[in-house]
Amino acid sequence: MRRRVRPRASGCLRWDGVASAGERPPILTTVRRGILGGTFDPPHWAHLVAGEAAFHDLGLEAVTFMPAGAPWQKAGREVGASAHRWAMTRLAVEGVDYFEADDREIRRDGWSYTIDTLDEFAGDDIVLVLGADAAAGLASWHRFDEIIERVLIAVMPRRGTDRHVVEATGARIAWLEVPELPVSGTMLRQRRAEGRSIRFLVRESVHAYIVEHRLYAQA
Repeated sequence: MRRRVRPRASGCLRWDGVASAGERPPILTTVRRGILGGTFDPPHWAHLVAGEAAFHDLGLEAVTFMPAGAPWQKAGREVGASAHRWAMTRLAVEGVDYFEADDREIRRDGWSYTIDTLDEFAGDDIVLVLGADAAAGLASWHRFDEIIERVLIAVMPRRGTDRHVVEATGARIAWLEVPELPVSGTMLRQRRAEGRSIRFLVRESVHAYIVEHRLYAQA
């Protein structure tokens, strides 16, 4: 049985099946893919704006939003249940044909390391999409030297993070031309805990999920 070939945003083709007898499979092409990872606790508009800017500014074919399973950078800190973070990530990217959600880091045992994820996308041309605060700490990442040798880092400016600190990491940096959005997961969780609204700071479907499951609210 032969499955259909799925067109990518750029018109390239990816083959996701097997050819029938006597038929040659299509040539597999490298995908220029942005990977935007994080805890997504919850995913919010700043994540989506960064993905949108990276897609258009850097000629990407897809942007993969990837919630971390066990983020080593947040060891010792409480992180929301992976099932909720995964569900919200899927809702956040819904309806955008070049956005996709990927749960491989949630399914992976142990700490979530970016280098392990890059190894699983070895056939693609990868751009890592990061906030400036995360990019400033790149040198502390597991196998940092290998990461910056293999990928371009697309960086969304964040208030309070000096561009020179980010560029001093030695990574290849592409600054995204987007407005600085003062929204963060920490701020959204705090607002919920205080009984304040976060509507319009996240997608409506994500907001409905948070309210339905009483996430981040005081008991």
